[in-house]
Amino acid sequence: MTIYDELVARGLIAQVTDEDEIRDLINNGKATFYIGFDPTADSLHVGHFMALCLMKRLQMAGNKPIALIGGGTAHIGDPSGRTDMRSMMTAEQIQHNCDCFKKQMSRFIEFGEGKAQMVNNADWLLNLNYVDVLRDVGACFSVNNMLRAECYKQRMEKGLSFLEFNYMIMQSYDFYHLYKEYGCNMQFGGDDQWSNMLGGTELIRKKLGKDAYAMTITLLLNSEGKKMGKTVGGAVWLDPEKTSPYEFYQYWRNVGDKDVLKCIRMLTFLPLEEIDKMDSWEGSQLNTAKEILAFELTKLVHGEEEAEKAQATARAVFSGAGSHENMPTTCLTSDDFADGKIGILSMMVKAGLVASNGEGRRLVTQGGVSVNDQKVTDPATMYTSDDFASDFVLKKGKKVFHKFTVN
Repeated sequence: MTIYDELVARGLIAQVTDEDEIRDLINNGKATFYIGFDPTADSLHVGHFMALCLMKRLQMAGNKPIALIGGGTAHIGDPSGRTDMRSMMTAEQIQHNCDCFKKQMSRFIEFGEGKAQMVNNADWLLNLNYVDVLRDVGACFSVNNMLRAECYKQRMEKGLSFLEFNYMIMQSYDFYHLYKEYGCNMQFGGDDQWSNMLGGTELIRKKLGKDAYAMTITLLLNSEGKKMGKTVGGAVWLDPEKTSPYEFYQYWRNVGDKDVLKCIRMLTFLPLEEIDKMDSWEGSQLNTAKEILAFELTKLVHGEEEAEKAQATARAVFSGAGSHENMPTTCLTSDDFADGKIGILSMMVKAGLVASNGEGRRLVTQGGVSVNDQKVTDPATMYTSDDFASDFVLKKGKKVFHKFTVN
């Protein structure tokens, strides 16, 4: 099976502009492709992780990845999928996030001479002259066509700033610049980026002629990542300081039955022949599939040792035996106790298990919280430091476990 056929079989490819050309480039290791990463946080999350896995697959097949950090476009903000304007970040915040991305990406992508490259579009976008851009690039875009793009249509009623209206032009310019300076002949992105990506392809052809190679592929990648990358309590980060290896493992261990095999196909490097055998699995076998998924992804992100620890802890927690050593833990201090007591709601908020006391109160009254296997029914429940002398494990819903200690 060719690498292109494998991407199709794994359910990654949604749309392409020229399948025959793209197939030839990818299968013969002739693609120099880029995927953009918006530095809106100081850590990658699982949506980015899927893109990194794709880059790894293609690099293994001899193609050259370019990881494009959107340090320049982050000054504008992508309107796709948003109902309001994104908060503006300072240049210092953006640079800090870019530095964090580079460190994390290096765990997945092999950078170096003739290998993967990392570039930041701030290096060219922030130095552009406004009038020159209007004359050189702006003339290549039809406002009528831009307004028909889904990313803009969904924002027209609530308001779309002129700043955000320029995002498509800037992203298109990225592809144009990468094509000229790095020989980049292909771009990948989520299916919500299709309009922006087509803009880049058309810009290259208008500026450099119809013979210029400029291919686009959209994947179910970023859109699936946005669905998978959110869980109760926030995003699932690759940074172990934000999402521990155990929490990361548990997130994937708890995916729905109907999603587990799709996730295994899209995200792991297990052979397709092995995955196909799982298609007939049902009942308790799906739990085995979830363990396989969780272990493989945790190993990719955090290493085999951490994956083994997370799996052992998860099994111990669910069996009611063993140590809680690797469970996510919040350490309470004397400042957290008022008159020697702390409430169940305050604890959940501090641990990030709920966003507010109101959310915690609803969860308790609905029977969704227990402590050491005892249901908590009163939102006003209080605890003293003596209650934490032995293991204190809070269970949220059926699948989220969190340990509390006192310093």
